[in-house]
Amino acid sequence: MFGLATNYGLPLIFHKITYYTIIPHMEISDEKFNKVRQIAEQEYNKIAKVRCPYFDDFVHFNTIGFEHLLFKEWNKTRTRVEQYMRLRLLKLAPAIITASHTLQDYDEKNVFVRQKTNSQWTQKMKLVKYYGFVAIINEARIKIIVKEIVGGAKFFYSLYPCWKVTKNNDQKRKILYTGNLELD
Repeated sequence: MFGLATNYGLPLIFHKITYYTIIPHMEISDEKFNKVRQIAEQEYNKIAKVRCPYFDDFVHFNTIGFEHLLFKEWNKTRTRVEQYMRLRLLKLAPAIITASHTLQDYDEKNVFVRQKTNSQWTQKMKLVKYYGFVAIINEARIKIIVKEIVGGAKFFYSLYPCWKVTKNNDQKRKILYTGNLELD
């Protein structure tokens, strides 16, 4: 066990997670990937919503959030390594959101949002707000993104290890985030 935090007098337990050095050609077997994805999806579907003290409101866990862990944008798949990392960290999302009292990142912009209207998919320009919360677990920064399409409920949108790009002996580490909250 890593540590213990409290939220409204209830203990929140953060479990120790093993982090892997991400190598561009890291191999993840189909069996290993499918097992992690299946477990993550089952656990995700059980969540529904959690209360966030920063918003003093609920953050919903819907299919958009889970799909964003697998796809950067509609019809643009993330790499298998990215998907694997995000799916492994997913179990921490509810605890991080329920312990988040301070906002670390914020962005808002008008973007085209895909919506199903009268059995047809359309794109409408909407104001979208992105809220970023960061937790440090095992000396790694994990960032959670909560998205709000104005007029709708806030929902879990993404999570990722928030490592910086460092240069040691002319070797660069892979960027795991771009700073663009819509794509990350």
